[in-house]
Amino acid sequence: MLSNRWNLFAISVPAVIALSGAAHAQAATCESLASLALPETTITLAQTVAAGAFTMPGGGFMPSPVSPKSLPAFCRVAATLRPSKDSDIKIEVWLPSDGWNGKFQGVGNGGWVGAITYPALMEALQKGYASASTDTGHAGGPFDGSFALGHPEKVTDFGYRAVHEMTLKAKAIIAAFYQKSPQFSYWNGCSSGGKQGLKEAQRYPEDYDGIIAGAPANYWTHLTAATVWVGAATHKDEASFIPPAKYRMMHDAAIKTCDAVDGLKDGLIDDPRRCHFDPKVLECPGADGPTCLTAPQVEAAKKIYGPATNPRTGEAIFPGLEPGSELGWALIAGGKEPSEIGMAEFRDIVYHDANWDWRTFDFDKGVALAEKVDQNTITANDPNLKQFFSHGGKLLMYHGWTDPLIAPENSINYDTAVLDKMGGAAKASSSIRLFMVPGMDHCGGGEGPNSFDSVNVIEQWVEKGNAPAQIIASHLAGGKVDRTRPLCTYPQVARYNGSGSIDEAANFVCTSKP
Repeated sequence: MLSNRWNLFAISVPAVIALSGAAHAQAATCESLASLALPETTITLAQTVAAGAFTMPGGGFMPSPVSPKSLPAFCRVAATLRPSKDSDIKIEVWLPSDGWNGKFQGVGNGGWVGAITYPALMEALQKGYASASTDTGHAGGPFDGSFALGHPEKVTDFGYRAVHEMTLKAKAIIAAFYQKSPQFSYWNGCSSGGKQGLKEAQRYPEDYDGIIAGAPANYWTHLTAATVWVGAATHKDEASFIPPAKYRMMHDAAIKTCDAVDGLKDGLIDDPRRCHFDPKVLECPGADGPTCLTAPQVEAAKKIYGPATNPRTGEAIFPGLEPGSELGWALIAGGKEPSEIGMAEFRDIVYHDANWDWRTFDFDKGVALAEKVDQNTITANDPNLKQFFSHGGKLLMYHGWTDPLIAPENSINYDTAVLDKMGGAAKASSSIRLFMVPGMDHCGGGEGPNSFDSVNVIEQWVEKGNAPAQIIASHLAGGKVDRTRPLCTYPQVARYNGSGSIDEAANFVCTSKP
């Protein structure tokens, strides 16, 4: 629940206005927000941006499907939040000058964050939302966790505090500008943004009415250990390194083996768990070559397909990647050492040692220590969503089966844990839905139907009670739709009805039959 010191922002517009002073009782202009008084907050910018005049700041790491030239006029508010002595949380709140839909959308980040997510702000603004984003308390890139070394308060900000504080301050700014609070509040994030959404549902269940959590990095300590596992599999012995040039060959072999298992040869694996692909079939009969794997490379591939396991107990630490994900392996297995996302967790947070050598990592003691150090600061695995569900909160999760960064089975595991905790699918399915996406990579991309409007889905669910049984997704080639397919509520899958084009969603039905 919200702490008492923030209840006035969550529920009382008059209280917000009173705090900001009588001069802001009308809040007629964007620029007047510059003097809005909010606790632990310094507003650094309050500026009207004309239609099409926004310029993307440098240093962003995410491409945008939205052109700044297409944006409507809006009020851009930037602020610095300091809820602790070592906090330096940057946020931006964007408020449509005209045509506000009466709603708020908080948008998530990726990796170790370190920047405002401008592309997501632009998408929300185009849909008429007042929206907000945060850098979670530090500057950097998605693979840079160095901020955490020696800064436990900044780790707390990254883990949960920055998003919650951003949400409260954004709602206060919205109330002051429009003279009313948003009617509905939504969270929209993928990867670390998905984790942020789950953390909000778990820790601050009143913040949002609906949460979209794509490919969530919620089992943070185990996920980061798994990235070190992959690095160890491919680099402890350099003979095990799989050259990225071989990924296509491996991918084609996996598709050839598993494509038709679902009864339809369409270039997609609808549930990779139903097909056993053994990379040993690619082992070179003699010398190494571009169309085969050496014996050490075969063993490395088997470890990447996973799961990562505890060497003492044999217990799974984190699921492995699925057949079909190989084209994205460069992100996690193509470098000279393990992914920096995992390296930073253990170097900067767990061991507090800038010179930590990943080759010494003990997957038994190290993972246990990571959990002890984290104490659910970053990890967002609590399945008890009773408070979030009790006020009508809806959780929409999705995950691509060919995700090369976060094993898709992680989302299935969390969905299952929530259903079990909440009394089973019959009780909880009205509040949580998971959609697994064949052929989709990390948060998008890939050869499958990877484009769908999750915001419209969550709006229909929260505002009209229309729980999604399926979501129509599309795949684009050259900017044009070349395939549509229904995404089904897990554990259902889309099955071809036997007639018509296999590229048209209308010719598929969602079924629980294998």
